[in-house]
Amino acid sequence: MTAVIPGLTVALAWIFTLLGWTALGAESNDTFSESAMRWMLFFPGGIMFLVSAFMHTVLARRTAAQIGWTTNGFQYEIGFVSLGLGLAGLIAASSGPEAWWPIAVAQGVFLVLAAVNHVIDMRRSRNFAAGNTVILIYDIGLPVSYLALWWSLA
Repeated sequence: MTAVIPGLTVALAWIFTLLGWTALGAESNDTFSESAMRWMLFFPGGIMFLVSAFMHTVLARRTAAQIGWTTNGFQYEIGFVSLGLGLAGLIAASSGPEAWWPIAVAQGVFLVLAAVNHVIDMRRSRNFAAGNTVILIYDIGLPVSYLALWWSLA
């Protein structure tokens, strides 16, 4: 169940936008795409990265087991980078477009390469644990959402 939550945050960000809910830092004249970008940065790009930081540090053993891995020092580094990416996502959500793209690129590159790493692990180790497979919805869904929004805002 825990592995589903990250992907769910991407879906909820889109649903909140479709419902017309006001995103953090929204301006009264925000377009649909601007509102969606704020929701992406706030929920999956901010809150979810902060949850990831907590999971990879405080709950390191449990999180590693869900992925099908063992806890190691690099897992803490993932937690630390997730903390920085999450805080930057929250700051960007309430800022303007000049702040959106740098963090969207950083988060997107991190997630796409994490997805590649998970797929490689599936092929090499036959590791089909939920934390190694279902997480791909988030690892691919958020960067694709950022790309779609970049395209619509360009």
